[in-house]
Amino acid sequence: MASQLEQCMASLITIFHTYSGKEGDKFKLNKTEMKTLLQEQFGNYLKGVQSKDAVGEIMKDLDVNGDQELDFKEFILLIASLTILCNEFFLEHLKETGKK
Repeated sequence: MASQLEQCMASLITIFHTYSGKEGDKFKLNKTEMKTLLQEQFGNYLKGVQSKDAVGEIMKDLDVNGDQELDFKEFILLIASLTILCNEFFLEHLKETGKK
């Protein structure tokens, strides 16, 4: 049986390929696919985003090789960054509530 972390890794891989396979290169996310993924998988995080082209800005920041698409490695940079931010928020919350 897979560990909890192994299950999370499998979920990340599955989610990436679910969205990347919709059009164009089936191993990369184009801007449309990335927008759909962000809306469906990160809707709670994006509620307060003010930028009209937030997806374009995210793509530009993550697109290391400049091909206007995100491969899995580039996608994982987004996941890692968001996870770090969530952890920092969580730690700050613990400090404020006196639990750490």
